[in-house]
Amino acid sequence: MAEHQRIHPVVGVEAPPTAPLVPHGSSISEKGSPVWRPPLLKHSVPVIQFHSRPAKSSSCCKCICWTISLLVLLLVIVGATAGILYLVFQPKLPSYSVDSLKISSLGLNIDMSLYAEFDVKITTYNPNKKIGIYYEKGGQLSVWYANTKLCDGELPKFYQGHQNKTVLHLALTGQTQYGSTLMTAIQEQQQTGRIPLDLKVDAPVAIKLGKLKLKKVRILGECLLVVDSLSANNSISIKASDCRFRLKL
Repeated sequence: MAEHQRIHPVVGVEAPPTAPLVPHGSSISEKGSPVWRPPLLKHSVPVIQFHSRPAKSSSCCKCICWTISLLVLLLVIVGATAGILYLVFQPKLPSYSVDSLKISSLGLNIDMSLYAEFDVKITTYNPNKKIGIYYEKGGQLSVWYANTKLCDGELPKFYQGHQNKTVLHLALTGQTQYGSTLMTAIQEQQQTGRIPLDLKVDAPVAIKLGKLKLKKVRILGECLLVVDSLSANNSISIKASDCRFRLKL
């Protein structure tokens, strides 16, 4: 009889022990029992943010610094050049003197305005040794009495060389309103033998340094005169004269 096959029961493989569930914040002790531990606190670390300046702002600052530096350098160069030119050329203002004053006409018109015609002789002197003066077109000489202009005329256009004296003969004419009041004041002043007049000069000039002709500037002058009379066709004596001039850039 055939041997009967014996069927042996398969021994079941034990499943590995599962780890016990441990609550959050606890651990297992050596005996296998869970031990509670406080949860770890996450400390927040402050974050420091550094804001860098934009590149555009930095470039603007550099541009401003360069501009200021260039301006300072330019001022230094201009100042040094002006100082050198002053030492080399030693510029001086020209001087003027009123040599004579003649009244061709002074009287009232039909409309009671005052008409005046003066002939003035002026000497101008350029004291500079290395500077020439171009008197340009548009210069004017005027005669005033009591802040009222009596007459005026144009200065001629000419060139005055180094240390040169030039005599100018100028014809001045003018007409003033309210002539009767002004004529009365002049006649009363004439009785004292001292009549104040104010001669004003406004002359556009160009300075010549060597062969270089600079841009136009203006010579402004004022001569305070005291004359003995303002009678027409009579010799007039200038008793006092005080002339002052300045340069206007």
